Amino acid sequence: MKFVKPFNSSIYLFLIVVAGVLSGCNYDARLFKKAKQNFELGEYEWTIREVKPLAQRNYRAKETNYFVAESYRLSNRIQYATPFYLIAKEKGYDDKNINLHLAYAAKANGKYADARKYLKEFIDSKPSRELVVKAEIELENLPAVEEYSKKPSPVKIQGLVGNTNQAEFGPIKIGDELILTSSKKPLIYKNNGLPFLGLYKARLKSPGEIEKLELFSANLLDANANEGTPAFSKDGNTMVFARGNSGKSKDPSPDVDLYISTKRDGNWSTPERLAISDSIGWDGSPAFSRDGKTLYFSSNRRGGKGGLDLYRAPMDNSGRFGRPINLGSTINTRGNELFPYVSEDGKLYFSSDGHPSLGGLDLFVASRSGDEIQIEHLGVPINSVGDDFGLFLADSTQGYFSSNRVGGKGDDDIYYFESTGSEDRWWSNEIMISESGEAAKVALYHLRTQIVNERNKPIAKAKVGIKRNGEIQPVQFSNAEGYLDIIDLNPADQISFNASKEKYLTKRSEFLMDGREIPKQLLKKELTDTTFDHKITLGLAEVGEELGALFDVNPIYYDLDKSNIRPDAAAELDKIVQVLKDNPGVSIELGSHTDARASASYNLKLSQRRADSAVKYIIEHGIEASRIKAKGYGETQLINGCSDGVDCSEEAHQENRRTEFKITDLND
Repeated sequence: MKFVKPFNSSIYLFLIVVAGVLSGCNYDARLFKKAKQNFELGEYEWTIREVKPLAQRNYRAKETNYFVAESYRLSNRIQYATPFYLIAKEKGYDDKNINLHLAYAAKANGKYADARKYLKEFIDSKPSRELVVKAEIELENLPAVEEYSKKPSPVKIQGLVGNTNQAEFGPIKIGDELILTSSKKPLIYKNNGLPFLGLYKARLKSPGEIEKLELFSANLLDANANEGTPAFSKDGNTMVFARGNSGKSKDPSPDVDLYISTKRDGNWSTPERLAISDSIGWDGSPAFSRDGKTLYFSSNRRGGKGGLDLYRAPMDNSGRFGRPINLGSTINTRGNELFPYVSEDGKLYFSSDGHPSLGGLDLFVASRSGDEIQIEHLGVPINSVGDDFGLFLADSTQGYFSSNRVGGKGDDDIYYFESTGSEDRWWSNEIMISESGEAAKVALYHLRTQIVNERNKPIAKAKVGIKRNGEIQPVQFSNAEGYLDIIDLNPADQISFNASKEKYLTKRSEFLMDGREIPKQLLKKELTDTTFDHKITLGLAEVGEELGALFDVNPIYYDLDKSNIRPDAAAELDKIVQVLKDNPGVSIELGSHTDARASASYNLKLSQRRADSAVKYIIEHGIEASRIKAKGYGETQLINGCSDGVDCSEEAHQENRRTEFKITDLND
């Protein structure tokens, strides 16, 4: 009989355990890879669901916790992000902005002392000047925020009976109905895990209670897009609303745009995109003026003050809208302003996280006194540490607003409020911040400019030309520490610099006072002395360097299967023209690319047409043809994973349809 080795059960069990561990590791690795792909596609709720269990199992802890925290932040739920950011920070995740995110998360939870601590740590880490200014403004706002948290509104509020566990917001009362936005569509929006938003209506049983929601109009429904925040003209026959965020690659509006519909014979027409919408920006939360001749809305289009700004566009008698106009730096900030609403008495109500706010978005009112616009915070309980927005006044003593504060039924809820005061209006000017009877408070501003290299080391004897509000100032030379003479500033100053030094590329830079002036209500002393630091970084002139990084020039982008120069691309090419005029010895290559759709041979030709088109634009603006080379690379240099056969969003494909700029030659 052939010898058979005895069965060893302990070895068998050991092998089973090892196999299980290896299988589990492979499963976690696959799950992590899938979660990263979801994150890159903006599917933040799916990322949280996949990555949070990995974080709890301590798998790649610093990365998984960071992805959970970022997913909460980017899906507007930063109040849940704190513990995950803290673990990622403790484990050494390399993101210099974590302390800034932690500050916003602390503020969103009403923990202002923690917010102050994280803001100071962030500023001490020496981030970019833009982020320093943002953090400094938040830090300066905190004393006012703490005062606002104790400031009562003359109202009582209640959650609307009829709110669900989904999102309801943006109420408008018409007759005995409430028109609102709700996440009730069958399909799920992967950014936040809620159903897509749509327009709904409900009959009011009482001012604080609604019956069952019904679809507002089947003609306005796009099942695969978010739709909401309608605005109605004075006669009720014209409606403007926001639509977008479908996430589909063929979506002609991959972000959010404004759409218009008119009512004929009781039916709403098929919506059409408004021409004033920015094709590459976010445009939403529209509102008509009381006379119906002006449309207010929020947008992050180029040229704003920062984040989302409020704009107004006039409407003529034929229903056509004129050019949108920014409402200016008294109302708009470096943060976000949205959800405008104009009351019968001409006051503008809006939400902002750039003005001092208790947490996220707070409600404010802007009113005019003579030539001055005054901004008031609406206090508590109207405002909370959550997002408070979408106010509507039913009459002078009652109305509605939206909030995602703690204690609601769903993601966003609608709240009903009514006045508790003896005034016939729910909001009284008597509680405005006033300095009457006090000594005038003055703020002085100064600008300290330093010239540095790419390693942040000072550059001495750099020659700097200066213009102040368009007027040429005396030329300055940087001292041994790279500093120029300090400039005393006025609130409306615009300072332009043109810095040069042998062996370095000449660079222009600008400092604007717009939006930096400290609000009067934040001035605590009779004299506040503030100095702004402004750095100009000069790069060494080297062949092969990308101009984008050296001069803050973005790549230019193209529409699908097109090579024409879009307005946003022209703005970047104008920067390149200026760089080449300032540096006459520099020659460059314009390297153009396509996405992976269509054949490789077709894309190579398309990319060359794009490069030629960009070169033609630069030549037409005064640059010699011998200094510019057009080179098409087709689809050979994709900057993301959107290769052949990969299903990507239009935004992801757009990243690949680009032209970049590289130095090819230097002549004295």
